[in-house]
Amino acid sequence: MAQLGGQPILILSEGSRRTVGRDAQRMNITAGRVVAEAVRTTLGPKGMDKMLVDNLGDVVITNDGATILGEMDIQHPAAKMLVEVSKAQEDEVGDGTTTAVVIAGELLKRAEDLLDQDIHPTVIVRGYKLGNEKAQEVLGKIGENISSEDRKSLENIAITAMTGKSAERASEPLAKLAVDAVLRVADKVDGKLKIDKDNVKVEKKQGGSIADSELILGVIIDKERVHSGMAEHVKNAKVALLDAAIEIKETETDAEIQITDPSKLKDFLDQEEKMLKDMVEKVKKSGANVLFCQKGIDDVAQHYLAKAGIFAVRRAKKSDMEKLARATGGRVVSSLEDLSEKDLGHAGNVEEKKIAGEKMVFVTDCKNPKAVSILIRGGTDHVVDEVNRALDDAIGGVTAALEVGKIVGGGGSVEMEVAKHVKDYAQQVGGREQLALNAFAEAIESIPRALAENAGLDPIDVLVNLRSVHEKSGNKWMGIDVFDGKTKNMFDLGVIEPLKIKTQAIKSASEAAEMILRIDDVISAKSGGGGGAPGGMPGGMPGGEEGGEYE
Repeated sequence: MAQLGGQPILILSEGSRRTVGRDAQRMNITAGRVVAEAVRTTLGPKGMDKMLVDNLGDVVITNDGATILGEMDIQHPAAKMLVEVSKAQEDEVGDGTTTAVVIAGELLKRAEDLLDQDIHPTVIVRGYKLGNEKAQEVLGKIGENISSEDRKSLENIAITAMTGKSAERASEPLAKLAVDAVLRVADKVDGKLKIDKDNVKVEKKQGGSIADSELILGVIIDKERVHSGMAEHVKNAKVALLDAAIEIKETETDAEIQITDPSKLKDFLDQEEKMLKDMVEKVKKSGANVLFCQKGIDDVAQHYLAKAGIFAVRRAKKSDMEKLARATGGRVVSSLEDLSEKDLGHAGNVEEKKIAGEKMVFVTDCKNPKAVSILIRGGTDHVVDEVNRALDDAIGGVTAALEVGKIVGGGGSVEMEVAKHVKDYAQQVGGREQLALNAFAEAIESIPRALAENAGLDPIDVLVNLRSVHEKSGNKWMGIDVFDGKTKNMFDLGVIEPLKIKTQAIKSASEAAEMILRIDDVISAKSGGGGGAPGGMPGGMPGGEEGGEYE
């Protein structure tokens, strides 16, 4: 509300709330920090797990940052921006989500100290931008090269990604599966490896142990054959992929057929049956002995397919059809008229198996499959889900390493090296930006600090040792071994990560912090239960004023 000549002027609707200046900044910073604190304890090999219970009572137990933030019912708009940081990291790399959010939260925390010293937000933002640019430059220089031939390093990347998760006890066999899968689906384009993670299909089935998980050189389809009269196992399969229904089409316009004579009804039904038989004949004529249909298959057609010795699956997902095409070398055909021998894919075996009480179709022994499947096993659904998340991180890490072709040391070594260079750079910049650059460097150091805290070590001693080693020895890969608390060379221990995890985490964390710091006015519209600023959030989210919530 403003006042002009004694007359109040209402600008916002009744019930709206507005928080301005330092209050708005403090509220947003606190919200972001609380989100970061929620996942901070999950970082590293000795990170703890979170149990998330939704309103239906379903339980998720995990220490995967993206999953935790995705499951939390976060209402605060600034806090949601940190969730977006984790989503960006997950989509872009597949691993390092916790790292990105922890750095973003620490950048906000350090910024609050600077704001208390009356340093203007735009100065802090400018300093953070300079820090981000310097960090990206340093990371680009210090990354070590890696190629698809360096299998040992690729497996170490996968193991590092899974360390600290419940799948860790079977990390070596799972790492081999992840590396095999990624190398199988990799395509070389203009001398560079291009990898689509979607071509690695993961199927989860409860039962057995984690060690029973296996890589299938082909595709697993979570469907069963359409007719019990069909063979359960087909060798030397010629696979037809059909995106059309083997059913009688209904007329597009309203039509009515009048039958006055009972014999005519029989003729009509016989004609329908003949049409279905002709469709099956077209499949048989192509030479196919296995059919995957994206749409429906009529019961009568199922009978004729079984008589013709053709193994058939109906209503396969579009994504599965695409994977089948890549795995078998076949082509998805949209019309039965166009189906010919040259459209068929080939597989050594197509078999229906019962896994954990459910029937699934395995298309295996493909010659040069560009789509593969991993079947995950585990004692309970919670274990299987967590193994799936760990494997997803491992596949993302190996993919990121191969696509960029650069790796760095883990255990906080790369963060300490970047922080050292940013601090040196701050001396050159001078002015108030120097304070922001130093704050940026300290925020990067929050990663080794969190690793030490989560391992029950003294974070101050650990950081002092690491700084000293990086300054004196010049060995950029010296990090913290959380199992004995000593400073060691991470490459010697096999603790390595893709460069892309670090570049993306620092970039997205910095950009999110900069955006939050530039906000000095929060105007919240009236909500269902009365107006209010984005405070009083459910789930213990911090905030400013009472009332109101963001939907």
